[in-house]
Amino acid sequence: MPANVYECMFLLDTGKVAGDIPTAAKQLHTILERHQAEILASRPWDERRLSYPMGTHKKGLYYLTYFRSEGKSLQGIEQDVALSEMIIRALTIKIDPKMVDTMLALARDEHAVALHNVQDEPAAEEGARPERTDDRPPRRGPRRGDEDKE
Repeated sequence: MPANVYECMFLLDTGKVAGDIPTAAKQLHTILERHQAEILASRPWDERRLSYPMGTHKKGLYYLTYFRSEGKSLQGIEQDVALSEMIIRALTIKIDPKMVDTMLALARDEHAVALHNVQDEPAAEEGARPERTDDRPPRRGPRRGDEDKE
């Protein structure tokens, strides 16, 4: 049975990693190699505040890994991941063989910019209205209650 290539995004506990990413990476590699997985690419992806808390975790370090393994090894990897106190969540997907070279090239490129960091315009402050760029008056009249303020 031929081995497949998988992408795994780990969400790591920043409290347990404590800024020592090389040690965290070594622990992840140990889990994968214990189950005969060949690591093809591995790097930190992003550290950020989570959209919603996961248990007591409000921040996390996303760590991206590509590895080659037989499908039957995945169950053992998933069990070891579940036992690790450092790993909050993990998502593993099989990569289409046609996409493997492209995905690995992107993952190995240290200068690749994650799409979520690219912004065409600076983010507006929450609740702020965009400034008008023309001289026309606003299309609506005053809001209810505004007449008392004049």
